[in-house]
Amino acid sequence: MAKRVRFSVAQPVTIVGWYISSFALVALTSCVRGPLAIEPKENHAFSQAFYYAIFAAGLYFIVASLMLVTVYGAYKGHYDKDFQLTMSQRTLMLQTISFLVYLLSGAAVFARVEGWKFQDAVYFADFTLLTVGIGDITPTTHTGRSLLFPYAIGGIIILGLVIGSIRSLVLDRGKVKMGARMVEKERRRLLKKLQKKEKDEILNPIKDEKRPSLSRNSTRTVDNHPELLTERQRRHQEFKLMRKIQASAQKKRRWTSLVISGTIWMALWFVGAAIFQQSEKSQGWSYFVSMYFAYTSLLTIGYGDYYPTSNSGKAFFVFWSLLAIPSLTILISNMGDTIIKGIRDLTLWIGNFTVLPGEKGVRLNLMETAHKLTRGKWFHSKIQEMPPGILGESKRRSSASSSQHEGTGGGHIKDDPESAAQRINSDLALIEEKNAHERGRKNDPLPRSKHHYHLLLIREISSVMRHIRSTPPRKYTFEEWAWYLKLAGENEDDADHHRRAAGGKLTEERLENAGGVEGEGMGGAGGGQEAGEKKSKWSWVGKRSPLMGNKEEAEWVLERLTKRLEGELEWISKEEARKSSHGSGSGEGSGGIKRRRSKFKEDLER
Repeated sequence: MAKRVRFSVAQPVTIVGWYISSFALVALTSCVRGPLAIEPKENHAFSQAFYYAIFAAGLYFIVASLMLVTVYGAYKGHYDKDFQLTMSQRTLMLQTISFLVYLLSGAAVFARVEGWKFQDAVYFADFTLLTVGIGDITPTTHTGRSLLFPYAIGGIIILGLVIGSIRSLVLDRGKVKMGARMVEKERRRLLKKLQKKEKDEILNPIKDEKRPSLSRNSTRTVDNHPELLTERQRRHQEFKLMRKIQASAQKKRRWTSLVISGTIWMALWFVGAAIFQQSEKSQGWSYFVSMYFAYTSLLTIGYGDYYPTSNSGKAFFVFWSLLAIPSLTILISNMGDTIIKGIRDLTLWIGNFTVLPGEKGVRLNLMETAHKLTRGKWFHSKIQEMPPGILGESKRRSSASSSQHEGTGGGHIKDDPESAAQRINSDLALIEEKNAHERGRKNDPLPRSKHHYHLLLIREISSVMRHIRSTPPRKYTFEEWAWYLKLAGENEDDADHHRRAAGGKLTEERLENAGGVEGEGMGGAGGGQEAGEKKSKWSWVGKRSPLMGNKEEAEWVLERLTKRLEGELEWISKEEARKSSHGSGSGEGSGGIKRRRSKFKEDLER
């Protein structure tokens, strides 16, 4: 209780303190600007410290306002009241503080050695550590030049760590949050589209399993004959819809991130150029010259032909560059997933027709390109592997390719891994996918023996733990999902526990927990479920889908299998306790229980 009271008192004290600091700096700078101005004004200029105070006042006010919004959101229930910093957030804060301390302490040393003003030394340290290298202020003493060697390399290392943390925090966490919301919006959009076109039969669970179904070699499509599907086939189509939603949302997320980071970078460029134009009127800078200087500084080129000479220009450069350089890093990272990837694919595509024809051949590349551009309408049944070069037709790799990709759901040949370790991991993934596909296709039953069932759960849990460490994150096929769900007590053939997807909105809390294990009872296969526990009905394109929310697929499966094994072992423990309490009536004494436990332990070890 005391901790919570201290926490509740610290919040308003901190917020009020930030506001007081902001207003105090505003009052001081206003007095210097007005009543305390030295006459004649044209013979005096405001120092760099004056402009630093203005920037600090604005930052203090923004920080206090953000803290106030956070407290209000926690009070209204939008955020967790017990706010805890994550390791990445804590790391970024410590690294940022370390970089600023390193920059200011180095500036103090250079100011002492070179005889500079401290503000000019801060300006020098800033464009040195950010590798802009303007060059208007440089060390001239032997001591200063000698100190530059360790100072520059140390600062660049710290700056790299800060930028890496910013990328990890902003891009990775932002990607997860934005991706989850994009998937939810795309899901509701697709459901509305299906309802308008009256093609939402695929969402209705099929409980009559005696009607005929489409065979694997049937030429009739699901869209034309949805009434011929079994429940498992319908769920497979529903799973494909969800994958389509994920792919579309992922594409929109990448381009949205690029637009946002590009807009921020352009705003820093154009707005910064306008401010530099005003601050450097004494040099007669035009807006184009200011754009030129801002651009070369943003890209850390730093020719040095133009540089700020006014106190306001130098102070603003320090403040502006500390914002601009990290924003450029985020922009380049977002370009890597979109524009740079498109250029790389285009280069490979052109090379397949010119100097470096690929293994598929020109004809197949053309058909695949037309197939993608028409979204699968052209050459759907004609795409097959072709030989290298333009002439001839060879099938020397078709057998190897078909055996490697049989049942994996892959429609293309994967690139060869660059290392032996990657090749081994890739081969293991293909083998696991093939085995899961075979189990799902044959609809393998679970072991009748509880001991064998528990051993199977342990083996699969060990396999999924390897999937969690895979990069990029593992995406399971439908047959793999069907197998893991069967292990966890679900059955894709059973329509009694499936439901039609709804298109309502997800709240913040529901979006965080979507695809989780809370409140979803799993039962059946192993017999370890409590009598009063109920299963939740769900759909692959519904709010409770495992593919919704922020959890990786392997993480979701691991939690579910672990929970299942825990429930099974807890059920066995209760059964043994019940039998031991009635040992005399059942004819089984403590010796029999010990023998059963010993046998179960031996099975686990095997």
